[in-house]
Amino acid sequence: MNIIITISITAFIVLYAGLFKANKALLPLTVVGLLTALGFTFCAWNGNAIHFGMMQTDNFALAFSGICIIGTLLIFLLTQNYFHAKSDNIAEYYTLILFALAGMLMMVSYKNMAMLFVGLEIMSVSLYILAGIRKKDFASNEASLKYFLMGAFSTGFLLFGITLIYGATGSFDLDKIQAYLVNSQTITPIFYPGVILMMIGLSFKIGAAPFHFWTPDVYEGSPTLITTFMSTVVKTAGFAAFLRLFAGSLAPLHDFWVAPLMVIVCLTLFIGNVTALFQKNFKRMLAYSSISHAGYLLFSLIVLTKNSENNVLVYAAAYTFASIIAFAVLILVKQKTGSDSFESFNGLAKRNPLIALCLTVAMLSLAGIPLTAGFIGKYLMFLNVMTEYKTLLVAFAILNALVGFYYYFRVIVAMWFKDGAETELSTPAQYKIVLLVSVAITLILGIYPAIILNLI
Repeated sequence: MNIIITISITAFIVLYAGLFKANKALLPLTVVGLLTALGFTFCAWNGNAIHFGMMQTDNFALAFSGICIIGTLLIFLLTQNYFHAKSDNIAEYYTLILFALAGMLMMVSYKNMAMLFVGLEIMSVSLYILAGIRKKDFASNEASLKYFLMGAFSTGFLLFGITLIYGATGSFDLDKIQAYLVNSQTITPIFYPGVILMMIGLSFKIGAAPFHFWTPDVYEGSPTLITTFMSTVVKTAGFAAFLRLFAGSLAPLHDFWVAPLMVIVCLTLFIGNVTALFQKNFKRMLAYSSISHAGYLLFSLIVLTKNSENNVLVYAAAYTFASIIAFAVLILVKQKTGSDSFESFNGLAKRNPLIALCLTVAMLSLAGIPLTAGFIGKYLMFLNVMTEYKTLLVAFAILNALVGFYYYFRVIVAMWFKDGAETELSTPAQYKIVLLVSVAITLILGIYPAIILNLI
């Protein structure tokens, strides 16, 4: 609870600092607040699960909260040279991101479906505004409107599902819902559509197919910094919420909901990877790539084992830090060239070998090449499913991973083997910190995954 309170207080302090035009103090205040919250996360580690009414602080919540806070901290460091000197929205950017983070921390630690809804809406409302915060940019306005409409639509599914489950069990509490499934000889028929509606609502939020159609347009139209946040930290929190509900309370009903989940997984992998092949825009390619990675993350729920939560944690960490690298380089390239097409990366290795090397590591990790965290993440997911010998599903996923090699290596080839503009591309100090820290985490997790493999 101290973590959420710290983040919320930091948001208000930053907002008031913005009122007094103290723009230079915004980043230091934010970093101090996030580091304090991270300190509370480490202090609460390995203690007994603590209940706060409708929330619970356990190692699951703390592990995912840690990834969300570290990811947000790195994204804030990317704000150097990102805003115009006379921009009026700097404090609003910071405050809304912090409020969204507070909502996400509620999502990873809820023990009551009412709190899941509250956390989800705090996060979503902040993101609707952030997507359209550039009021004079038509693409940003369009992204905000599409995100709001699709988000409201998915919230309807989620609320209807919560209502049906409450009607069947008489409770919003996850432990009581699980006890109902374990102890009841006959389950009320309205419980089943409630589970499916919850799955649909959460699939909308994480961008899983066939509920993904808002993702590419929103990611492309939003400011790149906000796209980075949505593609990494937001997705991680969404999967933690998905996992807590389905791998926890609804686990006794696994045989019922695993069939529709497998359909979602297959569609997500196929649509995400195949559509990414045809993209000419790097940012849009990353959007479709994020859809495919949603499919790999959902793999952990097809076969529930004691390692499912740890597997998701490893994959989420691998995906988060690799994507932060990719978007950080994209911001630098777009600021210099004014374009985010693949051609703008031509000859990047000659202009700036450091960021080309960092982006190469990120692409290799997203593709799942050995010695990177992405490889360990995919390996754990496939190994988890193979415990029940679902060979065809794993083969399908591996084929999709091979498709992903093409569009990831396309970026690497453009940087190292194609000629581009000779203009020099400088790297600000804060970007160097973000890139080097993210690369180090990606490689360390790829070589020594045991560091976080048994955290939960």
